[in-house]
Amino acid sequence: MGHLNLPASKRNPRQWKLLDIITAIFFGLVLLFFLLVFTPLGDSMAASGRQALLLSTSDPRQRHRLVSLVELGHHHKPIEACPANSVDHMPCEDPRRNSQLSREMNLYRERHCPLPDEMPLCLIPPPPGYKISVQWPESLHKIWHSNMPHNKIADRKGHQGWMKEQGPHFIFPGGGTMFPDGAAPYIEKLGQYIPLTGGTLRTALDMGCGVASFGGSLLSEGILALSFAPRDSHKAQIQFALERGIPAFVLMLGTRRLPFPAFAFDFIHCSRCLIPFTAYNATYFIEVDRLLRPGGYLVISGPPVQWPKQDKEWADLQAVARALCYELIAVDGNTVIWKKPDGDSCLPNQNEFGLESCDESNDPSNAWYFKLRRCVTSTSSVNGEYPVGIIPKWPDRLTRAPSRALVMKNGIDLFRADTRRWTRRVAYYKNTLNLKLGSPAVRNVMDMNAFFGGFAAALVSDPVWVMNVVPARKPLTLGVIYDRGLIGVYHDWCEPFSTYPRTYDFIHVAGIESLIKLPGSSKGRCNLVDLMVEMDRMLRPEGTVVIRDSPEVIDKVARIAHAVRWTATINDKEPESHGREKILVATKTFWKLTSSH
Repeated sequence: MGHLNLPASKRNPRQWKLLDIITAIFFGLVLLFFLLVFTPLGDSMAASGRQALLLSTSDPRQRHRLVSLVELGHHHKPIEACPANSVDHMPCEDPRRNSQLSREMNLYRERHCPLPDEMPLCLIPPPPGYKISVQWPESLHKIWHSNMPHNKIADRKGHQGWMKEQGPHFIFPGGGTMFPDGAAPYIEKLGQYIPLTGGTLRTALDMGCGVASFGGSLLSEGILALSFAPRDSHKAQIQFALERGIPAFVLMLGTRRLPFPAFAFDFIHCSRCLIPFTAYNATYFIEVDRLLRPGGYLVISGPPVQWPKQDKEWADLQAVARALCYELIAVDGNTVIWKKPDGDSCLPNQNEFGLESCDESNDPSNAWYFKLRRCVTSTSSVNGEYPVGIIPKWPDRLTRAPSRALVMKNGIDLFRADTRRWTRRVAYYKNTLNLKLGSPAVRNVMDMNAFFGGFAAALVSDPVWVMNVVPARKPLTLGVIYDRGLIGVYHDWCEPFSTYPRTYDFIHVAGIESLIKLPGSSKGRCNLVDLMVEMDRMLRPEGTVVIRDSPEVIDKVARIAHAVRWTATINDKEPESHGREKILVATKTFWKLTSSH
């Protein structure tokens, strides 16, 4: 039956009265909500209202208003804590979000970030019982159980020596699936075939690293291994690696290039990483080839190398290596070792995988959200002398200006000036600002705007490692950082970083405002509040932040620092530096969730 539309004059007056009352109540509630949340009137009652606002993704206007209040210093209380179940939250590696995506080529396990307006604006709390981390080098062998109370690896892999629970600690005997007796004898075996000592090899990539005992053991050889594994919904492998003080971050080899430049690593290692190297016309092997420095070594342990019922996969793997002219150094049990040719591989030649060289228009170092290519990177596509054996040995390569610096105009001169500048600045940080660099309190360091890696190079004698981040929209200088024997990644700071909460002791950024602006423009792509909330997520309690920028930007940063519960001081720059910079030094306070959360 259809509705009967009566003229307005014939409608029931009682109906009008009821509608008016409902409407008035609704608007009254809305007005009350805004009064409670956005004015001092509601300060005493607003905590729960603000929490609802902070976690709401339904109205971007409310979020934008809160961001503006924080930036102006008009939000007089700290930003609220996130819920207790968010202690391990990584916004771009959220299994609940990503499980809806395709499983083809592991798309669903790659980075997939929420839109900025969908991000909860709240501070990640530590788990109950969290303690200040065990200091390096003791942390390599044991960490606090309460900091990551995830027992599944210990339960499932304890017999393989990965990790075990012992009293209030997890301990790490140094084992792995392919080396249950510890990484040391396994590395000793590799050393029969590969020059692991003497500085010939410096940068390594450990794919599918588990708790990174392999990378941790290589540190004593002077080899700096960056370990990665995808987010595991129950094992938190990378979180364990970082808590131990081993370079690591969350990453999946799926549909896109890994966020590294061409020819970055002297040595690439897979111990039962289960990457199907020959699938999709050998696409994954080709990506490994892009990352491996000419003359570098590739080691694969575990399936399919001489593995039961994987004869075809093993034959295919050897065929791809032959097609790329890799020299077979050894097959030792279930471990194969290849050496990449110094110059261009023998392509184009006839091969069953249809491999061809990439054309010159394809910059092999462009690797931020860049789809994998089924073509082989030629050495002539990257200017420079970078093959293993030609590049200077470690540590000489740290201060030698590499020819890849010419990615910038006058790059060699810029490199030398940058190196001198950061030597001065780091001395000022230590001697005048009394920062804890060089002390056991600082192990995991991030430089958010690394350029040529000068800050990291100035810390080389300290017991630290530095994740050098080159912003994806800036000049692609990450190849220079790897040529120096340092490590890092590309990243866009308008998105969260691929690491667990509480994984860095010290975060450094020069020119923070440039990270959120369009290049060559004053227009912002995102905001400082979100960026500093993300920095807080990555920082360990009682960790340090150092931010350099203009006085105007530093004033704004100081207001936001108060809102994210940091204690901050503003300092003058070192006297030798030109320009108008100020330096903000902040400490993240160690706060805990109250019982009301």
